[in-house]
Amino acid sequence: MKPSRRRFEAGEYLARQAKTRKSMIDQGIDVLVIADPSNICWLTGYDAWSFYVYQCVVISADSELFWFGRGIDAPSAQITTNLPDDDIIAYPDHYVQSAEVHPTEYLAQILKQRQLDTGVIGGEMDNYYQTYRGMHLLIQCLPDASFTDATALVNWQRAIKSPQEIEYMRRAGSVIEEVYKRVLDVAEPGLRKNDLVAEILHASTRGTPDIYGDYAAIQPLLASGPEAAACHLTWDDTPIENNTGMCLELAGVHNRYHCPVSRTLHFGKPSQKYLDIEAVILDAIDMVQEMFRPGTTCGEVATAFTQHIRKHGYEKDNRCGYSIGLSYPPDWGERTMSLRDIDDTVLEEGMCFHFMPGMWFDDWGFEITESMTVTPEGGLMLSQVPRKLFVK
Repeated sequence: MKPSRRRFEAGEYLARQAKTRKSMIDQGIDVLVIADPSNICWLTGYDAWSFYVYQCVVISADSELFWFGRGIDAPSAQITTNLPDDDIIAYPDHYVQSAEVHPTEYLAQILKQRQLDTGVIGGEMDNYYQTYRGMHLLIQCLPDASFTDATALVNWQRAIKSPQEIEYMRRAGSVIEEVYKRVLDVAEPGLRKNDLVAEILHASTRGTPDIYGDYAAIQPLLASGPEAAACHLTWDDTPIENNTGMCLELAGVHNRYHCPVSRTLHFGKPSQKYLDIEAVILDAIDMVQEMFRPGTTCGEVATAFTQHIRKHGYEKDNRCGYSIGLSYPPDWGERTMSLRDIDDTVLEEGMCFHFMPGMWFDDWGFEITESMTVTPEGGLMLSQVPRKLFVK
């Protein structure tokens, strides 16, 4: 018998599957083909670095559910899920990255064998992990079915976190606390950025004596000086310069659950512009924390933030946050709710967000962000990284 890496009780997975099936029935979907590894993991527990090849979970509106993937990845399904062996279905390796055949052609045969080849089949058609070729061939091979776009159907079921999920995110918060302690220990002018990232990766994997660090869906983002005007740069080998500000967007991760936290680190005495924006952003975080209660909408949070910074002479033309939880590369967001003025989603207890009031100007940037969960008392912070402009 293989060892088990299952991270939740079987009943929690069954509840998630039941919730998904209810949404499928509400939308008139008979069978759902799920290729997003975050959704696969949330529904079944499956966890492996195998999403570079085609894999999916198929769930029907009544009772069927099976994992489908590459043959050499079937043992990972046995280790990380509660699925019986008959519901762990592997395709032959000559289907991997072939120009002649595609795994969805093999999947179509399985669906026919299980009499799941008629009715309405939903697919995640706008998703990193579902290619046009794969979906086109699946549609072509199943002429008796009709297909509908079910992108984000499962993502939305994940919005409200269970107590165990929130516990994992708080553990991830403990990991990111250790990361920033290490950053403050070692970062100094003259240190190469790649050497700083090596320390970040070590600390984020080491975690704490009791909590291990998982790999993040986004690699460390950092930029200093004029490059800090670009929010998504990774590192190179240039040395850190004195009298510059550095933006760091990092996350602690535990059992695939993320806690992103961004901070700005200034080397040398910061100019007044850093102190001014720090005061505005810290006030904004306090204000938003109070608003993260059930009944508030995403749009109300975003509007309050925009009005706050505008009062102080600043503008931000992009969203100020998004929902977070379990994720895989290339993104730690859930791709559902956004903190922007046009999003009228109502906050509910247990939802989790990365409040991201990053500000980028012509030749500098500033980031202090927090991850929090919605409670009746307001936003509960998932980490305790000191909330301030770091100065060395």
